Amino acid sequence: MNSSVTLITELIDTTIQALGLDLWGVELLQQGKYSLLRIYIEREEGVMIEDCEKVSRQVSALMDVEDPIAGEYTLEVSSPGLDRPLFRIEHYSQYVGSEVDLKLRRPLDGRRKFKGQIIKVSGGIVGLLVEGFEYDLELSDIEKASIVF
Repeated sequence: MNSSVTLITELIDTTIQALGLDLWGVELLQQGKYSLLRIYIEREEGVMIEDCEKVSRQVSALMDVEDPIAGEYTLEVSSPGLDRPLFRIEHYSQYVGSEVDLKLRRPLDGRRKFKGQIIKVSGGIVGLLVEGFEYDLELSDIEKASIVF
């Protein structure tokens, strides 16, 4: 996780919890002077559009005060959905047995993209079964992963 995402996560987590929701994850996509801040929220009963609106208003006000993103940005708030992105090791543990699309920061065996089944999670390592081969991937080496629905 990059330092901007870590800072934003720390800034907004308490606010989101105060609204009765859980912070699933944060994505910050930077394109020149414009950025997209995507916040995923979750709760056991499911996320409603009103939840997204509340979080958007609260986080927007907080971001205006703290100003952790240089330049202009667009804020999106949503549920992680059925093809949910995975951010933390706990997410991978929760979905052992599920199929994922995964992209690494650096190539492994000449490739960065993998599609396979999460077969184990131990410490910071995610075990992935891809086309009959088992890969042990460090969480820090995973750039992006999401559940295949």
